[in-house]
Amino acid sequence: MSLRTEQSAFRGMSGSVEYTVNHPEQSPVGWALVLHPHPLHGGTRDNKVVTTVARTCVQQGLLAIRPNFRGVGASEGVFDAAVGETADMVACVEHIFAQYLQAAQGPWVLAGFSFGSAVAAQLHAELADRGLPLPARLMLIGCAVERFRYRPLAMPAHTLLIHGEQDEVVPLSEGMDFARAHQLPLTLVPDAGHFFHGKLLVLREVVLGSLSGL
Repeated sequence: MSLRTEQSAFRGMSGSVEYTVNHPEQSPVGWALVLHPHPLHGGTRDNKVVTTVARTCVQQGLLAIRPNFRGVGASEGVFDAAVGETADMVACVEHIFAQYLQAAQGPWVLAGFSFGSAVAAQLHAELADRGLPLPARLMLIGCAVERFRYRPLAMPAHTLLIHGEQDEVVPLSEGMDFARAHQLPLTLVPDAGHFFHGKLLVLREVVLGSLSGL
């Protein structure tokens, strides 16, 4: 599937933050924000898990937004252990609602992978505190929230947790601890490592199932 893409930027807390937009074939029925893994360990908006989730969202008619966190690519600023990155993503959400009016009229999806899961979870909490529109779906993949948590969290009941059985970066036990603490089910992908090598089609199907009924 060939995606129509464009590059743009918004103003974050430490300067310009670049992002890629993937457009659906028809007019968007909503939008998705997909967040990448650890910036200091090679994480970018072009990570395979991130692009798989974005493509799945686009196939469901959503406009997909993939930012580069501060310090990655042309995004300004330096790594801030999820605190500054979350503040940047609050600005991103406000920017998208102002810039992409048609997509913003529909439901939106928030997804984060690895380090991005920590930003996504805390972004949801920050949006709730500020009375800003909340996502209809929250997806945390390879959940590393507790490694970078700086604030209290209350996870919505619709949160989708996805974890690889053989995750070598964030052990399954860590994902289970998070699921248990928030009384959420966890979707386990058998034999999958942290980056879901060879299991991206399975990941796609899980994400697709969560998007149904949006």
